[in-house]
Amino acid sequence: MSASLDTVDVLVWGGGTGGVAAAIQAARGGASTLLLTPGPWLGGMVSAAGVCCPDGNELSPWQTGLWGAFLRELERREPEGLDHNWVSCFGYRPTTAEQILQDWVRAEANLLWWPRCRLLEVEREGSLINALQVEIDAERRRVRCQVVIDGSDRGDLLPLAEAPFRFGWEAQEQWGEPSAPSRERLNSEAFFQDQPVQSPTWVVMGQLQSDHLQADPARGIDPAGRPQLPAPFEKACECFGLERTLTYGRLPGGLVMLNWPLHGNDWHWGLERAFGGDSQQEVDLYAEMQAHSLRFAEALREASGGWLQLGQAFPEESGSPAPWLAAMPYWREGRRLVGRATVLEQDLLPVGEGASCAALPRDSADALQSIAVGNYANDHHYPGPDWPLAPKSCRWGGRWTGTPFCIPFGALVSEEIDNLLAADKAISTSHMANGATRLQPLVLNVGQAAGAAAALSVAQAIPPANCPVHQLQERLITDQTAPSAVVPNWHLAWNHPFWKAPQHRALPGALALGEGERTGAHATSRDTDCVLRGRIHPCADGGFRLETTDGDHWPVITLEPSVQAWMTTVKGPTPTALRGTLNPWGPWLRVTGFG
Repeated sequence: MSASLDTVDVLVWGGGTGGVAAAIQAARGGASTLLLTPGPWLGGMVSAAGVCCPDGNELSPWQTGLWGAFLRELERREPEGLDHNWVSCFGYRPTTAEQILQDWVRAEANLLWWPRCRLLEVEREGSLINALQVEIDAERRRVRCQVVIDGSDRGDLLPLAEAPFRFGWEAQEQWGEPSAPSRERLNSEAFFQDQPVQSPTWVVMGQLQSDHLQADPARGIDPAGRPQLPAPFEKACECFGLERTLTYGRLPGGLVMLNWPLHGNDWHWGLERAFGGDSQQEVDLYAEMQAHSLRFAEALREASGGWLQLGQAFPEESGSPAPWLAAMPYWREGRRLVGRATVLEQDLLPVGEGASCAALPRDSADALQSIAVGNYANDHHYPGPDWPLAPKSCRWGGRWTGTPFCIPFGALVSEEIDNLLAADKAISTSHMANGATRLQPLVLNVGQAAGAAAALSVAQAIPPANCPVHQLQERLITDQTAPSAVVPNWHLAWNHPFWKAPQHRALPGALALGEGERTGAHATSRDTDCVLRGRIHPCADGGFRLETTDGDHWPVITLEPSVQAWMTTVKGPTPTALRGTLNPWGPWLRVTGFG
């Protein structure tokens, strides 16, 4: 069958979080861009997959780029605010996120979106991809392009392009990663063949019937109790108790994201079926994942005496099989590009005793290669006990946070195909490092960098592999809509007037990591803010609590550098008035400033 011909500058396959970001940024950079998605919704994990409690990049200095713009638009559109759970400082409804992304896509004159596409063929000649063939509305279309970006959750374009990719575990002997298994274990233990990637989850949404679970001794309901659920969920409430398990992913309006890793609805069986190319096996896998998550929701409904019911979160147009089931699974890992640089576990870890940041990525000429900053602590999902990982967390603002690290541009660029970029979880990382690079905020900004690189390469008529990295970094830092950090700085919030200065000074390598202006952040007031007066007390675990004038006690946290700087001066009970957001499910007072 012949295919009708279209031509664009940049073609993005996949509606993942990074894919949408890449398409938006390429279009904003002046390149004609076509975004192809297999489903009717955009966004991947931030919307269609229902992972609506973002992890990482939570501190205001790291709320930059498209992640920061997305976060602030969520705050504007969710009237109840975002602080409703205890796994994150942010929670939102999937429909809110999807509407933001669709609004952004439609606002770009250079960007065309084709939903419900099927990828058929990748046309490659030597080290360049020339065109893609897709099916849309029962018609075969051939699209020529200068740059191709894989923006899917699983690296779906890579095998069709015959682009080298990694899948599964790497032995410790390969790169010396401290948490990787030995080659002997990889070759002898069935676990590593049965679990080639991190376990995915099919998110199911619940709806709480009131703010808090009420004790009912007659029915054996205890909010702090640890009921034994039916198999295979027997130990799901063992660590945190029933109410904490249920409010882990609470969202505005009392919706609940059920994405529970501890003997909950992670799926561990037959994952190879999603990567073998057999569509019926994939359908069967998805049906099993959905049924597993629904059984988990039913077990929690019964244990809570009906406090949890199924929630209405995904409209029919999302492509979801039911209003309470996400439109797609949450893939934590898939195929990983073999890139011109590879992010290893060592690249995530703070350097030197007492250090707070990982080493900056540099090339052989000592030029900075970083195009995005992440800080997630590293987290792997498998059946059985937690996988032991090298620590990379520190206390900051009364809470634990991950220490920051950087993604080099080479991790986005195919080693073999000069005009192929990755923009989502398929960037070039090791299996171990993927546990920290896979989260929503970092993936949004990696996608932004991929899109900016694509636009730059089109403007200069060169393949992305030859893009001058310092020009790409300059574009990101000075972006008019969503300026994005390329190096970590603990001290300046995203909206500080001097925020760009240490970013620019880092480009020639003159700035030591973590240094710069130590001026406070400029946090903005929100309608959900309140002011509490009382005495703040430092705690033995490094945290803080506020004893209010009304006799209440609230743990105190902050995401703001100016408040963190003040907290370090508190050595004993200190009178104060604090402005911020109360989260009874944290529980905490998240301080944004002073009353």
